Amino acid sequence: METIENMNVATFTFNGFAENTYVLYDETKECVIVDPGCNTAEERKTLIDFIEANGLKPVGLLNTHCHIDHVLGNQFIHETYKLPLTSHQGESKELAACEMVASMYGIKYAPSPKITVFVEQGSQVKFGNTVLDVLFTPGHSSSSVSFNHKESKQLIAGDVLFQGSIGRTDLPGGNFETLIDSIKQKFFPLDPETLVYPGHGPKTSIQTEKLTNPFLQGN
Repeated sequence: METIENMNVATFTFNGFAENTYVLYDETKECVIVDPGCNTAEERKTLIDFIEANGLKPVGLLNTHCHIDHVLGNQFIHETYKLPLTSHQGESKELAACEMVASMYGIKYAPSPKITVFVEQGSQVKFGNTVLDVLFTPGHSSSSVSFNHKESKQLIAGDVLFQGSIGRTDLPGGNFETLIDSIKQKFFPLDPETLVYPGHGPKTSIQTEKLTNPFLQGN
């Protein structure tokens, strides 16, 4: 079979936390939805309209981690496309806490389905002709994972690494030293031209963050 190097990444910024939701798809039209943060009728329509306009077939629902801003649309996607939730088993505790967190913030929240498809370091997520390598990248949350498509040099990083910054580590399950280690051990060995798609803010690259990110200099 011919190796397919193309993976399309569509970005949507949803909810009051300005969270990035991603739709990944290739020429087969199969797609996976990563961290659906859509939490209003308008946001849900925006996501569905894109999927339908491009003739996509959702075959996967993925969470990099399960903080409230990344799971607000889980139940909607689960019900609409009959998809199980894929994430690291260790994120189940964070997911279970989301109802309490939503109540604290006054956020309307349809409880997410439980994680039933578990991934870990070395796992792969496959759709169409695309294979994503799973990287275990804790530190922002207890068991965050990232999804790397090495052929197209594109990385879905969740809240691990941002343009010029890193994920906060003051939430339950967070640890600064663990997060820095995750970035240096799992991200830095990737091709320096790899594009990083973060959970918030604009995309960046591994090379840019290696050279300029103030949190990664001298640690």
